Amino acid sequence: MKKVLCFGELLLRLPPAHGGVWLKDNQMPIFIGGAELNVATALSVWGVPAKYFTALPDNIISKDIITYLEEKKIDTSAIQLSGERIGLYYLQQGADMKNAENVFDRKNSSFATQKTGVVNWDEVLEDVSWFHFSAIAPAVSETAAALCAEGLAAAYKKGITISVDLNHRKLLWQYGKEASEVMTALAKYCTVIMGNVWSANSLLGIPVDNAIHEKGQQQDYLLQATNTSNHIFEKFPNCKWVANTFRFDGNNDKIEYYAALNTVDEQSVSPLFKTESVVERVGSGDCFMAGLIYGVIHKHTSKDIISTAAGAAFGKLQEVGDATNNSIQHIQKIVLQFAEA
Repeated sequence: MKKVLCFGELLLRLPPAHGGVWLKDNQMPIFIGGAELNVATALSVWGVPAKYFTALPDNIISKDIITYLEEKKIDTSAIQLSGERIGLYYLQQGADMKNAENVFDRKNSSFATQKTGVVNWDEVLEDVSWFHFSAIAPAVSETAAALCAEGLAAAYKKGITISVDLNHRKLLWQYGKEASEVMTALAKYCTVIMGNVWSANSLLGIPVDNAIHEKGQQQDYLLQATNTSNHIFEKFPNCKWVANTFRFDGNNDKIEYYAALNTVDEQSVSPLFKTESVVERVGSGDCFMAGLIYGVIHKHTSKDIISTAAGAAFGKLQEVGDATNNSIQHIQKIVLQFAEA
């Protein structure tokens, strides 16, 4: 089996304890992550060969990180050693990545400043059958967006399957171009597009029913998913699969979660997952994306693909850290539990 190349910025996450306790205790853990690395980690756990492309400064910290990734059986040969710093972000444990208290410190990172015209894409893509990126990568900087476009064009020319996660981080798009302008140019290469009906609206200009929350029924959300998917298929003819997730957060960590996978012919829907406790929200969507890739690569049915992906995302809510350690067997038990509910 050839490898899945995951392209994006590696980040170190620092979760300060509530109320400034971390200052008194002189302690703050560090988690290694980044959307695309989380996908690579999950795939590696599930036995799918994964390769990671990012840029890191040439120093001892980066060497420790590379060694750690290699211990996770992730191919690090595509990592570029350049630039001066690793991106950081601060997010309290249990909080959402979209939370207003999420503080990024990634400006002028090695990935953000990695220039085009220097990467040997023939070498990077030699053993690759799938290229995955997220909308975070081109949001980081105009330079990163250009690098992303360069890599996608090279992969597309080689007939490599391409997927994108429509992660929308509004605060990152700061270099003068509209997110929809950049992402529309990149999404044209994609065979698999994953996100939700709102991110498709923000990043790809796909229409969404603004009154959908007032209707509030699952059938209405699923109809919107089909409408969104059909618009995507029309706008991006290379796309064969569109996945949309729906997560509804209530009080006291109550969550309801489900997802839909559309092809031009049908829609498949996952079980409805429910929980009243959450350990960590970080990385759940990345885990979903990994599950999607896993199912498509293994040629599973659409129903199995979307159920496994959603079950993986739901299971990640009960794990500490940015990436999953749950096995496929554990995820399948979660799916079965809620399918029978």
